[in-house]
Amino acid sequence: MQGEADRQRDLMDVESVAGHLLPAGSVFAFLAEHRLALFPAEMFEDLFPTRRGRPSLPPEVVASVIVLQALHGLSDREAVEALTFDLRWKAACGYAIDAKGFDASTLTYWRRRLAASQRPQRIFEVVRELITATGAVAGKQRRALDSTVLDDAVARQDTVTQLIACIRRVARDVDGAADLVTGPGSVTTRLGVLTGQDYTSTAKPAIAWDDQAAREDLVTALVNDALALLSAIDEQIGLTVITQAGGRAAEAVALLALVAGQDVEPAEGSDGTDGRWRIAHKTAPDRMISTVDPEARHAHKTQQRRQDGFKAHVVVEPDTGLTTAVALTKASGPENSDAAVGAELMAQDPTTESLAAGQQVEILGDSAYATAKMLAVLHAMGWLAILKPWPLSAAVEGGFTIDDFVFDPATNTLTCPAQVTRTITAQGRVVFGVACRECPLRQQCTTAVNGRTVLLSEHHDLQRQHRRRATDEQFQATYRQHRPMVERSIAWLTRGNRRVPYRGIAKNNQWLHHRVAALNLRRLLALGLTNDNGTWVLA
Repeated sequence: MQGEADRQRDLMDVESVAGHLLPAGSVFAFLAEHRLALFPAEMFEDLFPTRRGRPSLPPEVVASVIVLQALHGLSDREAVEALTFDLRWKAACGYAIDAKGFDASTLTYWRRRLAASQRPQRIFEVVRELITATGAVAGKQRRALDSTVLDDAVARQDTVTQLIACIRRVARDVDGAADLVTGPGSVTTRLGVLTGQDYTSTAKPAIAWDDQAAREDLVTALVNDALALLSAIDEQIGLTVITQAGGRAAEAVALLALVAGQDVEPAEGSDGTDGRWRIAHKTAPDRMISTVDPEARHAHKTQQRRQDGFKAHVVVEPDTGLTTAVALTKASGPENSDAAVGAELMAQDPTTESLAAGQQVEILGDSAYATAKMLAVLHAMGWLAILKPWPLSAAVEGGFTIDDFVFDPATNTLTCPAQVTRTITAQGRVVFGVACRECPLRQQCTTAVNGRTVLLSEHHDLQRQHRRRATDEQFQATYRQHRPMVERSIAWLTRGNRRVPYRGIAKNNQWLHHRVAALNLRRLLALGLTNDNGTWVLA
């Protein structure tokens, strides 16, 4: 059942004794005075529907600890220690000087309850409601989109380590598989024959790692052991049966099948049927980098900067630095691109609903957001795209780009710089072909033997219009003035918190929302947040 705080203050209550020492305008002072108004008990009633059992902690206390924990980047144990020994935390949570903090596992318990509820991000949402209630973004029609890569909480694993870990996990989680891996009926004997090491050890096999042939022999042994194990499980139990049952066994089998195929290819001179394998000379799309956290991914924010982890996407009001929407996703994959997630977040942002009639929302972002689909989404919503256009490339260095071709939407044709006109096919293809043979501008247009072929995207006209508009001085002035301000909010977000604390998207997405909620609260306090007779206002 839900706990309730004693409204009668303790004689040694920190806020009563030393509340005047709390820095004015700090999150500590605000929570000490307003935590119950910000996090009322009814806000968490659905987490404890029964009236039976031992009362939990008062919800406003746990919510306050979660906010302070996210703000200062502390672990559960460190947060409870701060509640026990730091008078500022005690004052913020209504604790007496001699009161002991609760067990650290309570925070894990509350996060699980929140994650399983209908409103898992309610702490973030209630702070966002403060933004709307105070009018902090009222009349402000600009929103800036950006993303940043957050490092994962695990170490990257190479192919050999992943294969060994996956085989060990199958032995542990699939009923009857242990005997197939290490028992008398083992089918995974190739590693032992090659190195003398079986799958009871987590260590890397002792081989001549500087010898390419030895490395390929090891990979061959591991991949064939993995395939033999999957085949044996399919014969004895049935992979379909395991997959349909779900749970840890299904996850273990799926991981093994994935790892056994994502990083390997047939060895040189092999057709893939003789059981000889090597590490693939490429990176598989959406490559899993660790069996400990299967959702972490390689990230390439720039060509020079490479990280492993997740991507945090934010929507920021640039004048105030307040974050109005946020999400954490995998660091790779088209569905997790800046444009794809940015469009979803803008559709979910409720702070734009209060804009006056006729006020057009302006969306600012770098070229990662200026995709054809993103421009189409913003156009359909009636919003103005202040996005840095994708740079155009020419088929010949210094030659003609697609904007040198004239598009006529009325006749659905494209005219090249030499004034040759061709009809655009239903697939968006324009073939100039034989017209390029004797063309005097050919050297500036194409090097293709069969002449120039242009492939247009579905929304190429919108992209063309956007590139023209981006040359306008007002467009550039707005972009230069307001777009860089989102970097400030990103800096606040990542300061001391570049590495996520948990494994997997779900847990880290919840952490990210709590982190942003705490930062928004601190920013609102800097803007003068106070409670005037029950009404939230900015002083």
